[in-house]
Amino acid sequence: MEAKRAATITKQELSALPMVTYAGSIFLIDSEEKALEAAETLRREKILGFDTETKPSFKRGQTNNVALLQLSTHSSTFLIRLNHIGLPDPIKSVLEDEGILKIGVSIHDDFHNLNKLYDLSPAGFIDLQSFVKDFGIADNSLARIYAILFGMRISKGQRLTNWEADELTIHQQAYAALDALACVEIYEHLIEGKFNAVNSEYYRIIESPVTKSNNAEERSNEKN
Repeated sequence: MEAKRAATITKQELSALPMVTYAGSIFLIDSEEKALEAAETLRREKILGFDTETKPSFKRGQTNNVALLQLSTHSSTFLIRLNHIGLPDPIKSVLEDEGILKIGVSIHDDFHNLNKLYDLSPAGFIDLQSFVKDFGIADNSLARIYAILFGMRISKGQRLTNWEADELTIHQQAYAALDALACVEIYEHLIEGKFNAVNSEYYRIIESPVTKSNNAEERSNEKN
């Protein structure tokens, strides 16, 4: 039986890469008025990056609700503070609009958690975890996929911070914004034919299936 080959990056290779920084604009959405303005901008886009953040829980059996929803264009990211204003109808309509393509990672988990709080029927979504398989990429975490394509590392230093804080720090905002923007960048890089797995330095024999559990350190508490 022929060995399976695909692009996959090790933890050591990932940690050795230079860190990418978010260079776009960030808008905190913490009122109905701001949500309406954000939705008007988002509706002018054909493709958006999507992500959510939840305050981590360190007690067995305790979970928290989704606190932040991120929607990113090519140049700006809107951080909707769900724990402050809920899910405003204008933003909900963007999530339910099949004419606006939304790109995320492990979006089933996001929908599951959002539907605990809101009556939401998401449409127009693509999940990178399955999408990248058609391009010869075995990994399924955002950080690893991004590293394979761009040779840069997304810092996860803010992953376990308090997303329900009264004010989000600059570092939290940049972290959340980059996760959403990265989804757009990955999707467009692939569909534009800019990646060939065979030519990647990370193309190698897959000794064991790269599954969600293999990437648990990056994905256990958020989609990384």
